[in-house]
Amino acid sequence: MSDATFTFRVDEGLKDQFSTAAKSRDRTGAQLLRDFMRDFVKQQQEATEHDIWFRRQVQIGLDSANVGHRIPAAEVEAEFAAKRAATRRRLESSAK
Repeated sequence: MSDATFTFRVDEGLKDQFSTAAKSRDRTGAQLLRDFMRDFVKQQQEATEHDIWFRRQVQIGLDSANVGHRIPAAEVEAEFAAKRAATRRRLESSAK
């Protein structure tokens, strides 16, 4: 991979503060900026991958519902009411 130059303008005070902070970590500003750029690219890739996964999961759910695989709301409410009651009982017994 060949190197390329990246030039941009920044306030002189910010540049000085950044250089001082970089030196305090025994790094150059260029090293830190490369690290920041790599981290940013990685975060964007992960966000894109998560978005693709999430959209796929939503589509799976929609497809399932469209063919009739549904759980009645009353059944869901009853199941979670039982879970809440069990959690309350555990909390009350551990508090004693």
